[in-house]
Amino acid sequence: MERARRLLIELYVATCPQSKRIQDLASAMGVRQCRYEAKHETCIQCGLCVRMCAQQMMAGAIGFSGRGLHRCVTRPFDMTSELCRQCGACLYVCPTCELRCQGPQAESTLCNGCLNFSTVCFQSYENAMCFLDPCHACELGGPFRADVQVKLRANEPVLIGKK
Repeated sequence: MERARRLLIELYVATCPQSKRIQDLASAMGVRQCRYEAKHETCIQCGLCVRMCAQQMMAGAIGFSGRGLHRCVTRPFDMTSELCRQCGACLYVCPTCELRCQGPQAESTLCNGCLNFSTVCFQSYENAMCFLDPCHACELGGPFRADVQVKLRANEPVLIGKK
């Protein structure tokens, strides 16, 4: 069993050697060198982003497309999805995107709770991404508040609906 795990970690290291999370896993499993050629991919096909979008964020804006070597994570029909709230949850759980996940750009960020198109409140939440908690406008209970708001608390969804 340990050999199979080490082999899998070795393949992950070959696929995405720049990922700190994968390097940490390799170190914990005792993998010191990789027998395979490095590919420098940005996706290891783990599906965490797809699950986060569908199960935690209740959106389902992304999914797998294609089969075999052509399998990739994408939006339906490679078109801009109306279901995507641009919350950044997919980037948050991605184990390979350390370098490109420095937080969303404030001008183009949407709050998950109210779909507020104004700039999110990074100062109020100590540089945390806004999808982890509602923005200041949600706390004030503005007229633009969504019927259902999804908050992440210890990896479990807490649904809060208007009654």
